Amino acid sequence: MNQISFEPWPDGWRILCTRPDNLGDVLMTTPAFRALKESFPTCQLTLLTSSAGAAVARLIPEIDEIIIFDVPWVKASCQAADPSALIDMADQLRQRQFDAAIVFTVQSQNPLPMAMLCYLAGISHVLGYCRENPYQLLTNWLPDPEVLVATRHEVTRQLNLVNAIGANTMNKRLSLTLPLGVREAARQTLTGTGVDLHQPWLLLHPGVTEEKRRYPPEQFAELARRLIANDNIQIVLTGNQSEWAYAELIREQIGTGAFNVAGQFDLPLFCALIAEAPLLVANNTGPVHIAAAVSTPVVVAYAKTNPQHTPWMVSNRVLYMEVAEPLRSRNVLLQQFPEPAEPRATPESLLEAIEKLRKETAGRWMTESQPATISNELVDTIH
Repeated sequence: MNQISFEPWPDGWRILCTRPDNLGDVLMTTPAFRALKESFPTCQLTLLTSSAGAAVARLIPEIDEIIIFDVPWVKASCQAADPSALIDMADQLRQRQFDAAIVFTVQSQNPLPMAMLCYLAGISHVLGYCRENPYQLLTNWLPDPEVLVATRHEVTRQLNLVNAIGANTMNKRLSLTLPLGVREAARQTLTGTGVDLHQPWLLLHPGVTEEKRRYPPEQFAELARRLIANDNIQIVLTGNQSEWAYAELIREQIGTGAFNVAGQFDLPLFCALIAEAPLLVANNTGPVHIAAAVSTPVVVAYAKTNPQHTPWMVSNRVLYMEVAEPLRSRNVLLQQFPEPAEPRATPESLLEAIEKLRKETAGRWMTESQPATISNELVDTIH
């Protein structure tokens, strides 16, 4: 299907961007935000997003304002459906008098609930993908060619969407701005935990929001033990406060050479920690997209769920794992993952991937006793 184009939107409009899902989804939309800002320099972008998305949205330079609203039609929302809250939000949006709205969705999401919210708010121009004819709910409608499986990367999907109304950018990297001083604070926290920054180290992020994307903890532990035994690499386990016990379980299986810092970092500090790391090892989860935004190489044990969410424009290795049958049967989309999905994620193949990526990015592995040619403190803003 050829890309549909509409009349370009005027510069100076107040545009509501809706992205009510997770941190990684918001980050993968940042090139589209940049395209809007570069093409319409005096527009104002307001992001309506979830509580999880809002945390990282504060670090995105293209966003002028944030509205937090956990909608009942996004799976990640833990808030019970409240019809009165939807009406109240429509009234709040109406009062802000937005000129236009863009409904950003992954291919498996239905855009019509959000389009209806924009309609109730009296927003006269609404852009979005939809498989069915939305009639007046989407004034700028792109028929969605992706049905049971994503055929494009999520970043490309959203760039194509805003391109339809005349927004383009040459810089397609993810956006993230680190506050001044947080990188040094991250290093101090690591040192205080016992990590020796004069010796090699890497991050291991074993947690994930959905069980179906969780790599077996005992296999992560086996991988870490081999890294310590083969190369004396320190393993720094990360996660949020609720994942501390899970990270500690893996740390105990690893033994000497592993450090659990889960729950010790707020989001800006956590982003700085990832920016400081020579390498991140993780499931397919939000921190992978943070790593892409701050140019930290990643090795991903990738559950066969969302083929459009692989690391974007960063040095990486992606190795695939099956989703357990009880979890796979809940979602027909899991049965549509494109094959072949190789190589398979095993401790051996992950170790090989790390070793190869480490050689390719050797400059990042310089320790504090071997200073790099460019100080990290000079690179607090990364686009």
